[in-house]
Amino acid sequence: MSEPVDDITIDGEVFVVLINDEEQYSLWPAGKEVPAGWQRVHGPAAKPECLAYVEEHWTDMRPKSLREAMGG
Repeated sequence: MSEPVDDITIDGEVFVVLINDEEQYSLWPAGKEVPAGWQRVHGPAAKPECLAYVEEHWTDMRPKSLREAMGG
């Protein structure tokens, strides 16, 4: 039985946490170029630390534009 992709890690792999203009977060391999429209906000760090950062900071999954359109 294979593991879900989210649970697969390679020993020593490090990540960064990215955020876009809509305040959506993403884990990204630390060695890869940050894609256009995204900026680094945390890391490099191990996957569990990056996931904890996202869980603490991404408390509303709605994109920023939708939150603003709905009045906050």
